[in-house]
Amino acid sequence: MATKCIFVTGGVVSSLGKGLASASIGCLLESRGLRVTLLKFDPYINVDPGTMSPFQHGEVYVTYDGAETDLDLGHYERFTHVQMSKLNNVTAGKIYYTVISKERRGDYLGGTVQVVPHITNEIKEAVLRIFRDDLDVVIVEVGGTVGDIESLPFLEAIRQFRKDRGADNVIYIHLTLVPHIAAADELKTKPTQHSVNKLREIGIQPDILLCRTDRFLTPEIKAKISLFCNVSPEAVITAKDVESIYEVPLVLHREGIDRIIVELLRIDAPECNLEEWEGIVSKIKNPKHTVNISIVGKYVNLKDSYKSLGEALHHGGIANETAVKLNWIDAERVEAEGAEIHLSDANGILVPGGFGNRGTEGKVESIRWARENGIPFLGICLGMQCAVIEFARNVAGLTEANSSEFDLRTPHPVIDLLPGQSGIKEKGGTMRLGHYPCYISKDSIAFNAYKSLVALERHRHRYEFNTSYRERFEKYGMKITGESQDGALVEIVELKGHPWFFACQFHPELQSRPMSPHPVFCDFIKAALEHKNTKLKIDREDDLDFANREIGG
Repeated sequence: MATKCIFVTGGVVSSLGKGLASASIGCLLESRGLRVTLLKFDPYINVDPGTMSPFQHGEVYVTYDGAETDLDLGHYERFTHVQMSKLNNVTAGKIYYTVISKERRGDYLGGTVQVVPHITNEIKEAVLRIFRDDLDVVIVEVGGTVGDIESLPFLEAIRQFRKDRGADNVIYIHLTLVPHIAAADELKTKPTQHSVNKLREIGIQPDILLCRTDRFLTPEIKAKISLFCNVSPEAVITAKDVESIYEVPLVLHREGIDRIIVELLRIDAPECNLEEWEGIVSKIKNPKHTVNISIVGKYVNLKDSYKSLGEALHHGGIANETAVKLNWIDAERVEAEGAEIHLSDANGILVPGGFGNRGTEGKVESIRWARENGIPFLGICLGMQCAVIEFARNVAGLTEANSSEFDLRTPHPVIDLLPGQSGIKEKGGTMRLGHYPCYISKDSIAFNAYKSLVALERHRHRYEFNTSYRERFEKYGMKITGESQDGALVEIVELKGHPWFFACQFHPELQSRPMSPHPVFCDFIKAALEHKNTKLKIDREDDLDFANREIGG
């Protein structure tokens, strides 16, 4: 069977959920026994999102091979068994850069280089590069919305792709908005009609419509959309709002999208087996426990900046049958107002990664609060570096300790540039990226979590633990429990005598999945739950003791 291709586009407004829809379609097709992969086209001119502000773009998702990519690739990996790579995210910047480089080399033999055919051919080549003989379906998400000037070359390329590959091998799915107008108590189909008309002007007739809405569409509404958009009524699919993103595949399956896809693509595939996925959703909706996790960061006003992190915490909750309440706390507010006012009700404290000096002192103060009060603490990337700075200042006697990223004149650069990178000022392409092995000490929280002496984890950072301070830190009670094979790079630090204090240089959240939660997050949520239960027990004993004294008095 020839490899089939599904193109997913969006209209009306951004952030409707094309990434989740694409990932959910991949999940459903895998559940039918098909082999899939996914590709994300981003129409911005940046070569990759590595230097883009998280406030604009959200999280940068790092693949195993070190590519800095769009956050939707995280959805793809969480909803399917596919491992993404640098081939699975292509930006307009990459396309134009490649075409211009070819022109400079003379590859076009003096011809005039144009959007059609040169840019569009390069876009089609990017799709074909991920085709393999062992794949049944490739799902391609086109970023942006129909009508955006940046998206036009991509839409033209995917229009040509169906002509090139044949109608039985390519289908188009269009995601639109069907808003409910409260004053009229009506669902409005006009935005969808206009979006489809715009797509048809470009030459693309969608085969399936995904209608984002807050309620299931009635047969009458589906018939109306079908009539005006030239789509079969059964191919008008409700993409209903849900409590948990992991319900999306179940809702789309209920609407019959996977059956319609295999019929349109003429694929012979068994029925969906969603038993395991249904079990995950059941655990999410019926937890036995709850914990409060405080995340102290600098990008908390845009939750997409920590998308994988939030999901990994929920995965840890699934493993412990626990609902995880996330409290997003601005590190600058902790810096200005103190830790106690923001962290007194935390069952666990997490300081995530990031770049730049802003909010750093608030993160350091939050870590001090966790250390001194015995609250389970997880530090990731910059969070680990801040833990090292806090320990150096307040335990190891190095009061002016800092990272050379924040203070080049610090007398104690306990965090410093990667070996061999001193003097590098350029921000792009100088980081440690992708999979690296971490060698774990046996007597440690790390080993208790991983149940292994080696872990392969993804990195995205430029600065490292300064190993010249290692002996002093170990003397004062900081344990190095994870490191590179040669011991030159510190990967994990823990604290002696603390109930659960784990800080790592890598990003464990990038490999967590709902069906296989990352062991570090499982252990962190377990520790937070134990801390909560211990605190409740102590509070009850204190209340009882007070009551007995009152009676005795």
